[in-house]
Amino acid sequence: MPAALTTSAAPTAEEPAEPAAHGGRHPARSAWWRFGLLVVLLGACAGSLLLWSPTDLLSGGLAHRMPGYWFAPLFTLVYAVGTLAFVPRPALNAAAGLLLGIQQGVLLAVLGTTLGAALAFALGRGLGREALRPYLRGKVLGALDRRFTDQGFRSVLVLRLLPGLPFQAGNYGAAFSGVRFLPFLFATAIGVVPTTAVYVVAAASADQPGSAAFLVSAGVIALLVLGSLVGLWRAAAARRRAQAG
Repeated sequence: MPAALTTSAAPTAEEPAEPAAHGGRHPARSAWWRFGLLVVLLGACAGSLLLWSPTDLLSGGLAHRMPGYWFAPLFTLVYAVGTLAFVPRPALNAAAGLLLGIQQGVLLAVLGTTLGAALAFALGRGLGREALRPYLRGKVLGALDRRFTDQGFRSVLVLRLLPGLPFQAGNYGAAFSGVRFLPFLFATAIGVVPTTAVYVVAAASADQPGSAAFLVSAGVIALLVLGSLVGLWRAAAARRRAQAG
C-alpha cells in the first residue's frame, strides 16, 4: 500500500511544471510588443509634422484662435507635444520668445519642456524599459545605469546642462534606467532653464540686434554650439582610440 500511494502521488507533483514553463515565455513577448507600440507612437508623433507645425502654431496662430485664459496651458501642451514629435527645442524656444517675450516665454517654455520630458519618460518607462533592460548589463551601460539609479537627480541635472545632447535621447535614456520619476522631473525643470532662457532671450530681442540682451544671448549660443562640436570631436576621438586598442 505505501508503494502504491507513492506511485499515484508522483504525477501530481509534476503537474505545475508545464504552466510555469509556458508562462516564462509570455512576459518577454509582451515586453517586445509594448516596445513596438512605443516605436509606432513615436513614429506617429514625428510623422504628424507633415500635417502641422508646432513652431508656426506657437509663433502666432495659437494666440488668435484661443481665449486668453486658455492660452498658457495650451501653449505648454503644444510645446510638450512638439518635443515628443522631435522638434528641436531651440526652434520651440525661439517661437516662445517671439510670441511671449522674455519673462512669460521662459516660464512657459520651461513648463512645456518639463511636461514633454514627463510624457516621454512615462512612455519610455511604461512601454520600453522592460524590453531593453537586459541590454543594460554591459560594462559601460551597466555603470551608467547604476549611476542614474543611485544618483538620479544629480545625473539628470548634469545631463540637462550638457550642451548638444539631444533632448529626447536624455528622456528615454533616463526612462530605461533606474532613475525615479520625481528626481528626473525636478532635475529637468532646473537643468533646462539656462539653455531655454538663452534662446528665448535671443528671439525676443532679435529686433534689436545691438542690444546687450541679444549680444549676450547670441554669444552664449555660439559657445553652446562650440561646446557641442568639441564634445562630438572628443567622442569620435575616444571611439577611434578604443577601436585601435
